[in-house]
Amino acid sequence: MSQIHQIQSLIRRRFGALARISFVALLLGLVMLFASGERRGFEAPNLIEPAFALAPRTESEQQVIDAYKRTNKCVVYVSTKATARDFWGPTAQEGSGSGVIVDAKSGRLITNFHVIDGADQVVVTLASGQSYPVKLIGQDPDNDLAVMQIVNPPEDLVEVEFGDSATLEVGQRVLAIGNPFGLNRTLTDGIISSLGRTIRAESGRMIQDVIQTDAAINPGNSGGPLLDTSGKLVGLNTAIVSRTGENAGIGFAIPVNLIRQTLPELIRFGKVLRPKIGVILEDTDLGIPVVDYVQPGSPADEGGLVGARRQVQFGGFSGVVRDLSQADFIVGVNGEPVRSKLEVFDQISKTGSDKSIELLVRRGLGRSTARKVRIKPILG
Repeated sequence: MSQIHQIQSLIRRRFGALARISFVALLLGLVMLFASGERRGFEAPNLIEPAFALAPRTESEQQVIDAYKRTNKCVVYVSTKATARDFWGPTAQEGSGSGVIVDAKSGRLITNFHVIDGADQVVVTLASGQSYPVKLIGQDPDNDLAVMQIVNPPEDLVEVEFGDSATLEVGQRVLAIGNPFGLNRTLTDGIISSLGRTIRAESGRMIQDVIQTDAAINPGNSGGPLLDTSGKLVGLNTAIVSRTGENAGIGFAIPVNLIRQTLPELIRFGKVLRPKIGVILEDTDLGIPVVDYVQPGSPADEGGLVGARRQVQFGGFSGVVRDLSQADFIVGVNGEPVRSKLEVFDQISKTGSDKSIELLVRRGLGRSTARKVRIKPILG
C-alpha cells in the first residue's frame, strides 16, 4: 500500500504541475489574443463607435449659411469678349464680372454697365456650370446699370428677392457674393460703413445715395449682389476705392431702391427716360457752364436760351463760330448754384417729369444781371 500511495502522490504532483502550466498558458494566450485584436482594430462587442458631431454654429453663423444657400444660385459669372485695334491690328480682349438673376421666368438679370460696355459677345455661366449667351435689354450708363436676358434659359433658374435699401442702417451686417478673380460665387461679409454716398459713374454723371461697405469687393465682384442677412438684395456692388485695384475695405453698391425704380423703364424702353431741355453745355474757366448749342424747337429754345455756337456766312461759304459774348451762362438750377455742366444735369435729373425747371441765367461775359427762366422739360 505504501508503494501505491507513493505512486498516487507522484501522479498528483505531476498532473497538478501540468494543470498549473496549462492554466498559465491559457491566460497568456487570451492576453495575446486581445492585444492582437486591439492592434487590428477589433472592438469589444458591447462598445458602440462614437458619432462625429458637426462643429457648433452660432445663431449669426447659421443665419449667414442659410442666406448663402438660398441666394448663391442667383449669381452668374459674366464673361465678355471685345475686339480692340492697335498699331498691330485687331486684338481680342476678355473681361469678366458678376450678375444677379432678378426674373427667373424670363431669364432676366442685372449687372453693371461697365462690365458689358463695349463687349461684342457676352456669356453667363450659371451655378450648374452651364453657359448661355445673353442679349442686352437695357442700359443706364449714368447709374452704371444694365439689364440682360438669357437666350433660351433653363427652367430651374433661381431669382433674388428684393429688399428695401431705405431701411438700411450704418453698422448693419451685409453679404457680398460675386466672382472675384474668377472664383465663382465667393461669399464675403462686412457691415454698412456709410449711407448716402455719391460716386461718379464712368459716364461722368454722379450716382446718388450709394451704399458704402467694408465687405471685401475685388475685381470680378462688379455686378454681384449685396445682401442683408436674410438673403434679400439691398444693392449691386459696383466700385471700390483702392490704391492697388484690390480690396481695401471701401466698396460701393447701387441701392436696390434705385434699381427697382429704373428697371421697368430699362425693360420697356431700353433706357431710363430723364428730363431734358435740349441744350449742349460746356464747362468754362469762369467756373460756370455756358450754353454751347440750343436744339431748335426744344424747351430751351422756347424759353429763349441762346447758345455760343452761331452759323456765319463768308461770301459763298458758311461755317460755325463760338461767340461767348452773347451766349447764356447757367449759374443756378432750382435755387441751387451750379459750377459745371454735370451739376446742371444732375439738378435737372432730380426734377419730376411733370414739373418745370427754374434756371438762373446770365447773358454774356460781362457782369449782366442774372434772369430767371422757367422751362418745362421733356422726357428722353
